[in-house]
Amino acid sequence: MKRFIDYGEERISFDIVFMPRPARRIAIHVDPNGAVQVDAPQEATVSEVIVAVRRRARWIWQRLREHRDRIKYVLPREYVSGETHFYLGKRYQLKVLLDQAAPQSVKLLGGRLEIVTHLRAAKQVRMLLDAWYRQRAEEVFGRRLLECASGLRWLKQLHPALPIFRLRTMRTQWGSCSPKGELILNPQLVKAPRHCIDYVIFHELCHLKEHNHSPQYYRLLLRILPDWEQRKMELDRLAEMLLNR
Repeated sequence: MKRFIDYGEERISFDIVFMPRPARRIAIHVDPNGAVQVDAPQEATVSEVIVAVRRRARWIWQRLREHRDRIKYVLPREYVSGETHFYLGKRYQLKVLLDQAAPQSVKLLGGRLEIVTHLRAAKQVRMLLDAWYRQRAEEVFGRRLLECASGLRWLKQLHPALPIFRLRTMRTQWGSCSPKGELILNPQLVKAPRHCIDYVIFHELCHLKEHNHSPQYYRLLLRILPDWEQRKMELDRLAEMLLNR
């Protein structure tokens, strides 16, 4: 539910999500991508939520300004030796080796990502690394989806077969669920810790039963993953680094 307030010369847009119990208060979140979400108790009115947002308008404006400032100083990737890249929540140092006689490859060796390339250009190194991330994402997400789905009895009733997924690189989303019940996952998510990957998968699996962010949806997610908010907060904190390509 999209709403707006004006603060000075800036218009702040925010989404309201009505949460099931045990939510008892209105909580305001500014995500790493600059999106503002307001979690409100199920019995709260829209008017009460807007009043709460107006009271914290300065705080929201400051967080949005900090977000814009951070983006200004996020340096673009150069894809050179010594640069660090994430995989499953850990940093690995890049080692770029120019060898026109050897097959081009990406390997995880100890604490580094070793890339053998025929051309040292950043575009070529990035292409090889992106292909490696996609391959790893296919394998990791497949295993995690099987593990996450195996204990959900209601899911087996809705979908006797394991839900399928496909990869799509997205700038601001980790995943989504299509109307046909297909999970769409961002291959960049494979850079995150496993428990954050599981959060995204559970989040999308719950949409197979509850197709929007209704109170019923959050009750289901809370029952399956009681610490989902902590996992989401961790993923949000990492988002700018993981999505920086």
